Amino acid sequence: MLHSVIIPCYKSDQTIRKVVEMTMAEFEKMGRREYEFVLVDDSSPDGGKTLEALRGLVRDYARVKVVELAKNAGQHNAVMAGLNYASGDILIAMDDDMQTHPSQLPLILDELDKGYDIVYGYYPQKKHNKFRNFGSYVNYMTVRILLKKPKDLKTSSFWAIKKFVRDYAVEYKSAYTHLQGVFLRITRNISSVPIQHFEREIGTSNYTMKKLMQLWSNIMGFSIVPLRAATKLGYIFSGIGMLGVLFVIIRKIVRPVTYIGWPSVMVAICFFSGLNLLFMGLIGEYVGRIFLGLNNNPQYVVRQIDEQGKAPFILDSEGNRFEKIETKVNGANSERE
Repeated sequence: MLHSVIIPCYKSDQTIRKVVEMTMAEFEKMGRREYEFVLVDDSSPDGGKTLEALRGLVRDYARVKVVELAKNAGQHNAVMAGLNYASGDILIAMDDDMQTHPSQLPLILDELDKGYDIVYGYYPQKKHNKFRNFGSYVNYMTVRILLKKPKDLKTSSFWAIKKFVRDYAVEYKSAYTHLQGVFLRITRNISSVPIQHFEREIGTSNYTMKKLMQLWSNIMGFSIVPLRAATKLGYIFSGIGMLGVLFVIIRKIVRPVTYIGWPSVMVAICFFSGLNLLFMGLIGEYVGRIFLGLNNNPQYVVRQIDEQGKAPFILDSEGNRFEKIETKVNGANSERE
């Protein structure tokens, strides 16, 4: 049974070799000797250091494949790229910074062997800063509400899935990928196991507030709950407006000297604002469904694939392979298929 380890790499030239070699040693220790690594360079802005480190691993190990992305796609899209180019019966996602530690891999795989389709490792005690932990909590609550994730299911970026889950997951083509949303669409036969969270060995997290917000917003692509909430708010404010109308009429009858001014204006505003929200919600329901189905922006753009003993190549949308051959044009390197 082939195990595919997918690692999105971003400015990881100082850590990725250690991650790969420790993971190899862990597989050998478990007696699981059929494995491959799909390392996805997410267009690291480090002058090619990460890419050179990845190519060094390709030269040293036949089991390593490198997917070079032409531009930064984000962690979840980079993992989706890896899923598309992996061949395993079991697929495992890890980070490149040693926080998802290879020593914890047996816990996840043993749980997967119990018959689950997906197994997440989760951290009872995280080594992130308070900002990251708060962001994780917000993400957890949002996924619970919008995607109806089971209350007892805890997740992280360290997980293992079976091949049929991958086969369905890669059919999702939207550029706004949120892997939890993709997986929850496929199966609910999911488990999670507690694992140790290690300190980041080098550097700091590459997630900024902007990137965290972009990732969080991707959840909206898997739910139309916010649009339905707009509709419900429309009903609520319309109801408040109707009650206000009755209150003003009754008060005028009971006390004819009451001036009709500010209250009637506020009632009108609430009533018509409610109607606007109601119809915007109804229209948004349709627009949301169109958005979910027709957004065709690419998840990622692959420059080339590097494998030991093979010329760099790319695959077209139908899976056909084209080798990339370097030629010289006007003294400069160019590529042709």
